[in-house]
Amino acid sequence: MHVISYKRIKEFIKDHPDSVVKLGRWYKWMKKGKFNNLNEIKRKFSGVDYVGDDRYVFNISGNKYRLVALINFCKQKVYVRFIGTHSEYEKINCNTV
Repeated sequence: MHVISYKRIKEFIKDHPDSVVKLGRWYKWMKKGKFNNLNEIKRKFSGVDYVGDDRYVFNISGNKYRLVALINFCKQKVYVRFIGTHSEYEKINCNTV
């Protein structure tokens, strides 16, 4: 899949260096993967939920961080819309980020 907004991931890692391994793994895993639906993603990454409007929430580092991605399976594109702490995530509307 083509992961768009890697810059957002790099910026988050600068502020949260403890996330580098887990976010790096997520990025590499998504970039190499070819997924057609949520079930295929869940086989590789159990900490993901569909929240509507083609948006998916990934739990990163044991739910310490949350990543919201808009995924277009037909085009094989992943748009990183938000990365934040669990408390920051609680303040956003996943359908508008």
